[in-house]
Amino acid sequence: MTDLPWLTSKPEAPEPIRGDRGASILGPRNLPREREVPDLLASPDTDAGTIPNLKFSYADARNRLGSGGWAREITIRELPAATTLAGVNMRLKPGGYRELHYHKEAEWGFMIAGKARVTAIDTEGRPFVDDVEAGDIWNFPAGIPHSIQGLGEEGCEFLLVFDDANFSENETFLVSDWFAHTPRHILAKNFGVPESAFAHLPTEVEKTRWIFNGTEPTVAKQDAIKCPQGPSPIQYTHRFLKQKPAQAAGGTVRVVDSRNFPAASTIAAAINVVEPGRLRELHWHPNNDEWQYFVRGRARMTVFASGGKARTFDYCAGDVGYVPLGMGHYLENIGDEPMVFLEAFKSDRFADFSANQWLGLSPRQMVKEHLNLDEDTLSKLRQDKPLIV
Repeated sequence: MTDLPWLTSKPEAPEPIRGDRGASILGPRNLPREREVPDLLASPDTDAGTIPNLKFSYADARNRLGSGGWAREITIRELPAATTLAGVNMRLKPGGYRELHYHKEAEWGFMIAGKARVTAIDTEGRPFVDDVEAGDIWNFPAGIPHSIQGLGEEGCEFLLVFDDANFSENETFLVSDWFAHTPRHILAKNFGVPESAFAHLPTEVEKTRWIFNGTEPTVAKQDAIKCPQGPSPIQYTHRFLKQKPAQAAGGTVRVVDSRNFPAASTIAAAINVVEPGRLRELHWHPNNDEWQYFVRGRARMTVFASGGKARTFDYCAGDVGYVPLGMGHYLENIGDEPMVFLEAFKSDRFADFSANQWLGLSPRQMVKEHLNLDEDTLSKLRQDKPLIV
């Protein structure tokens, strides 16, 4: 063994070299991670200046386990640049509950796999029950009490987005936690029953509730709750992937916001499918920061921050990305399968500007003199939004 035990033979690996710039790594290294982020290891020559980290992976997040599943979160603590939204990746086993709860933040949910039943009541005391599956979404505004339960043979997995970057899944208002911290005689007086009725309340809420095993429902959703007020007229769920997409040359885009899903008044979103080698065009958003979740494939994104600053990041499924307000960016599919990503905004409406359309709707002579473009290039500028090219 050498006197320097960290020096070992290196298998084929990427190196921080571009052309005649850079040099090989001699010291310790994390090869799996370096292979995932070659554009951080050897930044493109167009990158410059200092831009904060705009990536965090759920693989690096603490996963809290319950008897009925698990949850892991990415908040401002994990990704300090993400100042507007927080996200939770959650899994429920068949029958597993995300217990009855509410929170001060709005919850926007996207079903990744499986099936679930969601329940809620509105401010007029009218119940809502629906069964959702992969591709569906829901939105529960701040304060609305709700629950989620896994259905079917495999249960479900989903993404939750909250309209406060400081949100934590560990700080929600749980019904079991509330009852455990309320005197028994108060519970008895409140509900008009003897104190003995609450003799078996969960006491170790942290260990036995939150996400816990349950019995899968045996009644249809329309029969789950009957009440004199009738069901809530508010539709808290939406069939996102059944929505007709905008077709582009290199993929598809679906947008959901308060215009087609009124329950979602604080979070707007889009889901993009980008074919191999194609590009979610150069664009920016004028109304809020962009919080991203990568569902499938591999992506490269360069973020332009003005003042000569730009930085390139590589993403894969399970990663979260972030683009601060107004910063220009693109997303390129660098894999051999469709790249699917969700973009969410703390806003009631989705809005973006296309660099192609901006130039295409500007006087041609002006554009020519700004960028020294030839007539052939100028003729190809678009007056619509290409979206994915």
